[in-house]
Amino acid sequence: MTSIDTAPAPDTARPLPAGRSRLRLPRAAGGPTLVLASAVLALIVLAGVAPGLFTSTSPIETDPVNALVAPGGAHWFGTDQLGRDLFSRVLYGARPSLLLGLGATLFAVAGGALLGIAAALGGKYADQALMRLADVLLSLPPILLALLAVIVLGTGSGNVMAAIAIAFVPGYARIVRAETLVVRRSGYVEAAVGLGLPRPLLIVRHVLPNALGPMLVLATVGFGSSLIAASGLSFLGLGPEPPSPEWGAMLSQGRGFLATAWWIGVFPGAAITLTALVVNAVGRRAQARFTRRTTR
Repeated sequence: MTSIDTAPAPDTARPLPAGRSRLRLPRAAGGPTLVLASAVLALIVLAGVAPGLFTSTSPIETDPVNALVAPGGAHWFGTDQLGRDLFSRVLYGARPSLLLGLGATLFAVAGGALLGIAAALGGKYADQALMRLADVLLSLPPILLALLAVIVLGTGSGNVMAAIAIAFVPGYARIVRAETLVVRRSGYVEAAVGLGLPRPLLIVRHVLPNALGPMLVLATVGFGSSLIAASGLSFLGLGPEPPSPEWGAMLSQGRGFLATAWWIGVFPGAAITLTALVVNAVGRRAQARFTRRTTR
């Protein structure tokens, strides 16, 4: 009878140097870049919600004697051509700028969800008609499409939100349509149909929660694009009316003083750029985590 060696296999792992341990401390989620981006974004949101926490100076009070004062101790960001404190105006301009981007993103998500679900569940002809319309709109640059919408709707904050939403609806609609088609063919949806679940309840209970998840993550990234588009329309004079501070309008006012008072345009432009960068960093991280979770 042949004997069977039951001794445990030798440990072939490489020995650890003296003083080293196999225990590894978990890294901070996303690393220092994500932590820094999240902290900056939190400060920007706080400035938009409660700018009075950072300054007591009025953003619209004029002081012609102190017009075009360079950045310094009395005025950190300097003053504009009317003597208004730019630091205060940048802080108070965060709220309308963020609201324009957020409102446009929410409208685009809602419109894209409706069109995407209608295309996926409305039958062959509805799918073809809606997706060909989306293809036509996607062939145009978003800012051009938003400008065309503003011409039809008119100027003002609400119309700017709607115009930007119209420009971004086709992209969200295609995403929702693709996710809805995947969910519709899944086993639990087929089981719900077999059990006689009504179609409206099926859409609300099963299709919407699973189809909207990826789009909500992408909307975080899209918020930065909506913010830039809103600032661009305000730069052209189509957004909030002066003297209300708004980053795009402030940037437009500063373009005539770049040679003599560069700070009037630089600081609002820096605020737009910084906000778009940190939102994009946080959104990309959320998108990467969502992708890894759904592919496991």
